[in-house]
Amino acid sequence: MAAQKYITATCSISNNQVHLNGEQVFAGNSKTVDELLLSIYQHFHFSYPKFHKMDNLSKLGWLTAELLLKDFNEQNYHAEQVGTVLANANASLDMDLRYYDSLKDVPSPSLFVYTLPNIVAGEICIRHNFKGENAFFVQPSFDADFIHRQVSYLLDKNILQACICGWIDVLGQEYTAKLFLVEKIKKENAAEFSVEKIKSPL
Repeated sequence: MAAQKYITATCSISNNQVHLNGEQVFAGNSKTVDELLLSIYQHFHFSYPKFHKMDNLSKLGWLTAELLLKDFNEQNYHAEQVGTVLANANASLDMDLRYYDSLKDVPSPSLFVYTLPNIVAGEICIRHNFKGENAFFVQPSFDADFIHRQVSYLLDKNILQACICGWIDVLGQEYTAKLFLVEKIKKENAAEFSVEKIKSPL
């Protein structure tokens, strides 16, 4: 039986802007992705030393998730009840190319660690101690129908009670992050979890 599911928070980072639950909460003028990610980190006064060791894909996902989960009460769930369903178009190619360049000299183990796209999901789960199902898909573009089906299955089958889902992509100076928090608990200003809702701009 299909469970009622709600989008209880949204966050996006694109075009030098951060939108949280539909409101712009940051606007920058950074020339590079590296500058932008650091400026967002500093603007919101985050303190997480591991952030500085991450690749840009993980930094983008981590920042988006950190803001998305700002008001999330993790005490409502067991660690195994919260998971992630993420996707992008370029997998870990941004870091793959950097690692490839390092092969000309001494290969860097710190770069090699991030040559898998699902590492971003791991960084989010480690930060928040989530231990539920997680999946990362590579698609030509954001497939809202596919993401909706995946998340619905996990919540309808009670495999998860809450899920962070969406799109996190970086290649060179191109980047986009768009995440949704989906829960069975209806909260103030929550919207029904639907294909149309996750297709729309945040």
